[in-house]
Amino acid sequence: MERFAPTARTTLKRLPKRAEYDRERVYAILDEAFICHVGFVADHHPVVIPTGYGRIGDVLYIHGSAASRMLRTLGEGVDVCVTVTLVDGLVLARSAFHHSFNYRSVVVFGRARLVTDRDEKMAALRAFTEHVIAGRWDEVREPNDTELKATTVLALPLEEASAKIRTGPPIDDDADHALPVWAGVLPLHLANGEPITDEQLRPGIRLSQSVREYRRPRQNGK
Repeated sequence: MERFAPTARTTLKRLPKRAEYDRERVYAILDEAFICHVGFVADHHPVVIPTGYGRIGDVLYIHGSAASRMLRTLGEGVDVCVTVTLVDGLVLARSAFHHSFNYRSVVVFGRARLVTDRDEKMAALRAFTEHVIAGRWDEVREPNDTELKATTVLALPLEEASAKIRTGPPIDDDADHALPVWAGVLPLHLANGEPITDEQLRPGIRLSQSVREYRRPRQNGK
């Protein structure tokens, strides 16, 4: 399997056994999550912004208003750190100290470039939509020229990245195993509920296939 080459920024110093550099596993986490947090420095101050994203191959795309300070700053080629986290369970130990989470996370470092090519920009917008719900792009109106002009898209090459993953039961001290306290893992997952119809929907419009067939968890597997 193709792997990311560990760098000084992606090599785990603490609990290195939880590090994962396999591209397929890193991409699976990116494809399952919805929101990333984008960290950068603007006007000499650290800033972290949550936002949606999409992936096409080895490129991560983020987008927003053309007036966005984040996108304007990143478009200048500053260093950026993008993180994604999925929480899979609460790890409940016998001691408060050893409580933890089972999780899958990804950290990406790099510099983003402004997307100016119309075809690439439209492909990125399609990726954003399909990342949220597969099949939706073909059911809706595509962005028009005014909307494209009002939207900034940035491309971040996936070249320097790693995942960190925790699985399994709590790790208690041997002396605590005799305590009369329940210990184990409480699994967590994101689940979709029943669709709620827009009150302004015209009569006779049936539930879209993309919504009707949507299930969690899912991985787009682009």
